[in-house]
Amino acid sequence: MTRPPVRTAPTGAVYFSLLGPLTARLDGHELPLGPRKQRLVLATLLSRPNTPVPVEVLTDAVWPDDPPRTARKNLQVYVSAARTLLGPAGHEGRDRVVHGCGGYLLRIAEGELDTLRFGSLARAGRAAAGRGDLAGAARLLREALDLWEGPPLNDLRDSAGVAEEAGRLEARCLTVYEDWAETEIELGRPAVAVDGLRDLVERHPLRERLRAAWMNSLHQSGRQAEALAVYDDYRQLMARELGLEPSPAMAALYRSMLGRGREARRPAPAREAVGPAAPPACTAAFTGRPGELRELLEVLGCGEERVVVVSGPAGAGKSALALRAAHLLADRFPDGRVRVRVRREDGTARSRAEILAELGRLCGVAGNAAPPGNTASPEGGAGGDRAATAALADAWQEWQARHRALVVLDDVPDEASVRGLLSRSGKCSVLITARGQLAGLAPVHRIALPALADAEALELLGKLIGAGRLRADPGAALRIVRACGGLPLAVEVSGMRLAVLRHLPLAEYADRLDDPSAALDELVAGDVSVRHRIASGWQDLADGDRWVLGRLAGLAEDGGFTLDRATEALGCGERAAIRAVESLIDAGAVTSPAGEVTAHAALYEVPRLLGLYAHEREGV
Repeated sequence: MTRPPVRTAPTGAVYFSLLGPLTARLDGHELPLGPRKQRLVLATLLSRPNTPVPVEVLTDAVWPDDPPRTARKNLQVYVSAARTLLGPAGHEGRDRVVHGCGGYLLRIAEGELDTLRFGSLARAGRAAAGRGDLAGAARLLREALDLWEGPPLNDLRDSAGVAEEAGRLEARCLTVYEDWAETEIELGRPAVAVDGLRDLVERHPLRERLRAAWMNSLHQSGRQAEALAVYDDYRQLMARELGLEPSPAMAALYRSMLGRGREARRPAPAREAVGPAAPPACTAAFTGRPGELRELLEVLGCGEERVVVVSGPAGAGKSALALRAAHLLADRFPDGRVRVRVRREDGTARSRAEILAELGRLCGVAGNAAPPGNTASPEGGAGGDRAATAALADAWQEWQARHRALVVLDDVPDEASVRGLLSRSGKCSVLITARGQLAGLAPVHRIALPALADAEALELLGKLIGAGRLRADPGAALRIVRACGGLPLAVEVSGMRLAVLRHLPLAEYADRLDDPSAALDELVAGDVSVRHRIASGWQDLADGDRWVLGRLAGLAEDGGFTLDRATEALGCGERAAIRAVESLIDAGAVTSPAGEVTAHAALYEVPRLLGLYAHEREGV
């Protein structure tokens, strides 16, 4: 990828390299790092410099399938050999490798490890670009790239744990290479990046940012036909492999190259307005939901259905699914995708006037100034405020009639909050996420999110704690995701918590979650609390529904309840019990079979964590 760097280090200092084969040099001379298992231990420690690495992680890196009974003792031997070989850390003569309750820690200064130096240079380069110093940014980013001698840890990638870390390092390199190439193009020096970009695109053909930079570098170098061919190859590849078109940003870059000579620099992003920040637990680790995602893409992509409601309990991943679909549907909505949350941060509903004003700002709708007066009232206040809200509503309907956009109305509390926002004509589509079913909206296409399947939940957990740790105790990992009830938020919080508590065995954490009295206390990571999110959904329920849910939660502990058991627990007649259960189904607090079945034959369920919260509140 790059030319080999010339490395220097202070006299007597060890210099470690992961950006290529694992090496360690002392005063310019390469050190013998011992047998392969010892090298795996050292590579794993260097991958997490100055951070305790649990013994389980080291064991999985060295013996991924069947560790011997003497694994811990063998690790001690390998670590002891590394201490002897590498010597003390720094001028103070401290131990290079230390052992504590969190595992083994390898002390490394920035000038002693190429990955630390790489990160420092990349940050400095981006900071220079942010200040407008493009020449300085290009120099620093190039210096970072020159640290690479080939695929990272390429001599140890047969270990799954090391291969995972190597993949992360390679992804960081690609991002920095993209930053550098785009900076060189901005400086009017595209030719220096052409060959390297071509090589990388061949190795990563679906990475759009790399391909866009390659197109731009060719175009700016006067090689327009080649640049257009790069786009055409990419379009065919996307259609063949994914069944998708290139993004609107890439299509816009292509069109600009067709008609504007050498003006193109980088693809201008398609309009994708994002409203108030998503809840902290929404992460980029989107996992699972292949069937629901495919259904969303098919329904919204065909252009026939204009309103889709995605429903599910708090923490079910509705927003993540909606945003993922909106991202993938960019080419179907050339006038953009816009997302607005329909609740405030405290969970209360925003007024129609507030929502219309935000939609107006995001989409450039004429007359979009926020109405004066009390915008917290449902219709925007009296007198002039009502007139201003009506004007906003008319302007919004007119905009929707003239555009093809996707509007995501996120976290909708009830039908009244969105009725006046849905398009009456035109080609705009609306994707609604809500905890309840919003049965009063029609006609709409409905998608209800069930709990994650075990495999999907384990995949999500593995992304957060590492595949190696997951494989070390798969039985305990399965207990964790099942104790979370397959709720994506709970699995995510468990992963975030375990990623910090690296010393905590999965089996011990699974025991904690299995305890009904402690489970919700364990599902907290920083400022993200499962109990807090469930409480928000609890507040949506009417008082009578809360009482009913408290009674039914006790029945659900053994896997579900029938209508007969609900009738007995509620102390009412059958018809009243049916209405009570169906009211909770409509609110998203009780799940029912997906297929048609009589009320008496159906097995109803209360999600485990919601049931635990109902116990807390109702004392059942």
